[in-house]
Amino acid sequence: MLVEIKQGKSIFFAVLAAALYAVSSPLSKLLLEKLTPTMLAALLYLGAGTGLVIVGAIQKKTSAVQKEKPLTKKELPYTVGMIVLDILAPISLMAGLTMTTAANASLLNNFEIVATSIIALCVFKEKISKRLWIGILLVTIASVLLSIEDLSSFSFSVGSIFVLLACVFWGLENNCTKKLSSKNPLEVVVIKGFGSGIGSFMIAVIIKEFSFDFWYVIFALLLGFVAYGLSIFFYIYAQRYLGAAKTSVYYAISPFIGTALSLVIFREIPSVLFLIALAVMIAGTCVVSKDNQME
Repeated sequence: MLVEIKQGKSIFFAVLAAALYAVSSPLSKLLLEKLTPTMLAALLYLGAGTGLVIVGAIQKKTSAVQKEKPLTKKELPYTVGMIVLDILAPISLMAGLTMTTAANASLLNNFEIVATSIIALCVFKEKISKRLWIGILLVTIASVLLSIEDLSSFSFSVGSIFVLLACVFWGLENNCTKKLSSKNPLEVVVIKGFGSGIGSFMIAVIIKEFSFDFWYVIFALLLGFVAYGLSIFFYIYAQRYLGAAKTSVYYAISPFIGTALSLVIFREIPSVLFLIALAVMIAGTCVVSKDNQME
């Protein structure tokens, strides 16, 4: 009974994390009007780190702090890997967003399921069922359809390729984070936020992509706190009992929420190819979701 309660709570956290992250792509697309991709990536993670420091301070004052295990030297390789990958992933995503639509980028984010699951299998030996393999295949097909820029010459969109690259980085990062999921989530997110944020900021300065607009910076920090900080915080809790592959399945609703928001915000009219890819992506997500329910 206790196991079922913990699993139900973990599923709720995974869905909540997905909903919070869903606003990221469409709102980031708006922020890229004034901020460069690398600068925005830095601000999003700095907002996550700063926000979670404030949450931690509030928890201490209200005595709402739960006893959690701190990170140790044993987890250092996974912690470093997490930070490096969280520098590469958002920069790739923001670069992709400058070259493709927010709806396209949001839907392509589902490729993270494929990356996370394959890496979980190959590196960490997590089990993947036949049904999950079918779901992975469908998501991959949909991702390929979304990446096609010109059917006549069968060329691929550079923006879509950058988004897919971000998914691969996050797939690796999800598996690194899984190794830290038994530790204090607040500590993990704060380290992730400041480590990745400062790293991205340094890159922005070095490659001269530094940009500043007061209100856009403030909004980017707030977006980072909600879409990255709180989302990652709940995602780590979910991974404790669901594992990296299963958590990514529930998290898969995020791209659909993000896609819907993008179509509304930017008043985009989806193409026939986009609608076909959407249908295939929904089918793939349903397959992997049913696989999770059956286990």
